[in-house]
Amino acid sequence: MRIILFTGKGGVGKTTLSAATALRTASQGIKTLVISTDPAHSLSDALDRELGPEPLEVAPNLFAQEFDVYYSMKKHWENVRQLMLVAFRWQGVENVVAEELSALPGMEEASAFLWLEEYYQKQEYELIIIDSAPTGETLSLLALPQVTQSWIMKAFPGQRFAMKGFGAMVRTMTGIPLDKGLDELENLFEKLERIHKVMQDPEVCSIRLVLNPERMVIREARRAYTYLQLYGYNVDGVIVNRIFPEEAGQGGFQQYISSQKEYLEEIDTSFQPLPIFRLEHLGREVFGLELLGRIGEATYGNINPAAVLFHDNPFEFEEKDGGYLARIKLPLVEEQALTVKKFGDELILTLGNQRRSIFLPRFANYLQLKGYSFQPPWLEVELVR
Repeated sequence: MRIILFTGKGGVGKTTLSAATALRTASQGIKTLVISTDPAHSLSDALDRELGPEPLEVAPNLFAQEFDVYYSMKKHWENVRQLMLVAFRWQGVENVVAEELSALPGMEEASAFLWLEEYYQKQEYELIIIDSAPTGETLSLLALPQVTQSWIMKAFPGQRFAMKGFGAMVRTMTGIPLDKGLDELENLFEKLERIHKVMQDPEVCSIRLVLNPERMVIREARRAYTYLQLYGYNVDGVIVNRIFPEEAGQGGFQQYISSQKEYLEEIDTSFQPLPIFRLEHLGREVFGLELLGRIGEATYGNINPAAVLFHDNPFEFEEKDGGYLARIKLPLVEEQALTVKKFGDELILTLGNQRRSIFLPRFANYLQLKGYSFQPPWLEVELVR
């Protein structure tokens, strides 16, 4: 089974590209499930079909699903939910508020992981496409197992044995099987860790960045690209959406078209050697299978969207000698023309009259550039406190 996750800044067209890709693969005979994990669901609008919390067939070989956090809780961790409710009520929280609080931070994302783990175990779909939340929420998935476990332990102070004792006590007093909830919680963490490893397997999971040729969108996409690589996820393509055609400049968009050309060149430079797909603005709102089919064909052409389009790790960051070493792969670069400077958490690489920005982890904002060396194709940058 393959998993492809689409991410990018809010409003760039992730849902449209996710749905179009899913329809494209389904039309090629691949049994495909497209899932929306964004709480502000718009997948049903894109497909022009009513969707629910369980998969629904919307076209031959194409199934779609919009997650619902409370439905997922009932399905995957009802005992955990009961555990949270009792704990909050025990601490004096009113019933309605306790019900709302029982949806832990990150529960929406955790539910996505649990559904994926179930589908991966059953292998009932050949391809799962994830229409994710905007970039920040997507990146929060990366540390989800550890973060969720940390939150639980803070909500229930004490070690595992004490938690079990608390559960047994409340079960005796109320009849609610809280000890079973704790067993379910441990099972939940195991599932999260299993699917986390699956999604870090480049032969199984690919991430595709969707962006528009706009300054803020490009910066966020570059930063996301760095973090995804740091966390071991394989980014196998970039889709540049809503490109205005040249003739649009005759209608008062001359300045925008001029800026767009520069941004398209910046995208090529920033994301090489990733495959970069360009999709022109259709000039209309996109929904329904017919338009999605056109978009899928225009985006991929003769390429199989379900394939792993690229597999490499051109960025590494490791602790070394009290500081950090950043290794950046720069294919087709001549050493004598390269200079490196650092501003905050950004490295500026100058190659002749070309400049390229590389975003580092945010804590690198407080590190100093000690030096750098280049042994083609790897640039090594030393950073110290």
